[in-house]
Amino acid sequence: MNTALKACLLGSSMFVVNVATAETLDVASTFGTNNFLGQVALKLGENIEIVTDGEVSLKIHEPGDLVPALEVFNAVSTGALPAGWDWIGYWADTVPVTKFYGSLPFGPDPVVFSGWMWEGGGQEILQSAYDPYNVKVLPCLMNAQETGGWFNKEITSVEDYKGLKMRISGLGAKVIERLGASPQLIPGPEIYTALERGRIDATEFANPLVDKNMGFDEIAKYYYFPGWHQSASWMSLLINMDVWNSLEGRQQEQMEVACRATLQWSMAVNTAEQMKALNEIRDKGVDVRRLPEPVITALKDTWDEVRQEEMDASPLFAEAYKSLSEYQVLVGEWDRLQAVPRDADSQD
Repeated sequence: MNTALKACLLGSSMFVVNVATAETLDVASTFGTNNFLGQVALKLGENIEIVTDGEVSLKIHEPGDLVPALEVFNAVSTGALPAGWDWIGYWADTVPVTKFYGSLPFGPDPVVFSGWMWEGGGQEILQSAYDPYNVKVLPCLMNAQETGGWFNKEITSVEDYKGLKMRISGLGAKVIERLGASPQLIPGPEIYTALERGRIDATEFANPLVDKNMGFDEIAKYYYFPGWHQSASWMSLLINMDVWNSLEGRQQEQMEVACRATLQWSMAVNTAEQMKALNEIRDKGVDVRRLPEPVITALKDTWDEVRQEEMDASPLFAEAYKSLSEYQVLVGEWDRLQAVPRDADSQD
């Protein structure tokens, strides 16, 4: 068999792969493949290989193997790396509007947010912010709502945030800072040590499905809900634009299809798996609680102030928020018209 074509007979179907033009993209991940957020990158790679018949594949590298986790965007932008897998909000210092996509406090649920991203104009706004950095962005994972975080002291009132050293990222960090806390951005692999050694008093990272593998239950007493700071958040595949443009148009379309398929898969498995993981955490003796309602109200009121400041400071942030709000109104009317009582048996 020559090096240009490789034929694999599977049953009665013949798949032909052009080996000469096959391309493997090295992907620097900001998440380890030992947790769900990193595992989704592997799933995305599988889907891309399927839809492209092996013409394009991803080689997922663990955090720090190629570059430090918080340097992935710059490495992809400059072409030092062809691709990366990220949480969008990590790049807020470089691309401010990513705060909106990565950590929108009191925002919509994942279904509404993903609809707006792919069909309501969200992706176009995001890509316009990435274009100056020579980066193509494919939003392929909508993470479920996060938790309020892991704490080593009770939160009984908003006063308990004063002086609190907490690992928290994005816009939520601005909210608790205004309430007297000291927010810290620490990459995932470093959080356990920071909490264990007292560098921080509390941390948020993700949700039970991810957090259970981080070991926080060993060193924190309380697990608070809800995840007010991230009702939903995006992870994405970053591709250097020169690399992206070197792909055939058909391959680009196939990768977008694989991205959407990965998003749908992740949302399908998320909720049930979250509850299984939360039950495991409870069984280890962690005290699972909701934040007191007055605390949630204070956080929301403070967020309203921060949001207005963000909109005043950034026309693109304001454009994104206006676009998403209009989309929420549009789909919200449908939901209200279609609302029916739930079957009581389904709630048992």
